Amino acid sequence: MMATKRKVAKKVSTRKQTASAPASVQVVENTDDARRLLKVLCDTSKPIEVRMAALQSLGAVAFSVANFDSVNADYIAALREVSTDSHEQLRRRALGILMRNKDGFAQKKLLNGLKDPTKALLPPEKALQLLGNDVHAEAYSAARAIVKHPPNEEAKREALRLLAADAKSAPLFEKVLRDKKELRENRQLAASALHSLNPEKLQQQARKILKDKSDYADIKATSLTALEQFGDDAALGKDKALMQSVTRFKSSKTPAKYKQTARRFLSKYGQ
Repeated sequence: MMATKRKVAKKVSTRKQTASAPASVQVVENTDDARRLLKVLCDTSKPIEVRMAALQSLGAVAFSVANFDSVNADYIAALREVSTDSHEQLRRRALGILMRNKDGFAQKKLLNGLKDPTKALLPPEKALQLLGNDVHAEAYSAARAIVKHPPNEEAKREALRLLAADAKSAPLFEKVLRDKKELRENRQLAASALHSLNPEKLQQQARKILKDKSDYADIKATSLTALEQFGDDAALGKDKALMQSVTRFKSSKTPAKYKQTARRFLSKYGQ
């Protein structure tokens, strides 16, 4: 009798655990299961761990459950709903999924937050990262505003990364590359962006940087590499002032890895 009671109690306990277990461990086989997960996701009375697990499961079943298209509109609606949830992690995940699907609602929310911090659903650096999934002119405009008046250095760096594909931002990258007060990582980003957006401007700035005795070794090394690989060989070979600057760079207290770059450059032009 006692053994039978223990078996019954065990079965009841197992059913309770299954019902309360995170959605990610539940078997999702059809659209009815998916709809149940959508309700869990949007239920603010549920623990955040359970709701996050439901979101994770929904992301998986979207590619595995037959006829998921029939609930896709509800899925998008649920993502939009929780994108303004009180939990930042849930907001971030939902907005990330929406932006990967190039959702206009999510993009508008993120842009509004960049323009007006009181409406921000995510920190500006995270919003800029997500906007990079589907960049439009308005996103470029918001990113340029962040570079001009950055709320923090991380946000500025993400704005520069986003603008690296914007041809109109070439002058901005020239300015960043020239500015020795800028963080060196930002100047490296600027050099990389200019290489894609306006290679000729990068060559011009690289020459100026190499002739500047006070600039940083890593920035000079980046400039050397740009000139060596993409510069006008005939013009560079005739630039005596440049060759003298590179020779000085090679002979100064420069880290060995940068000296090697200088030696390779000089060797290319018979110096």
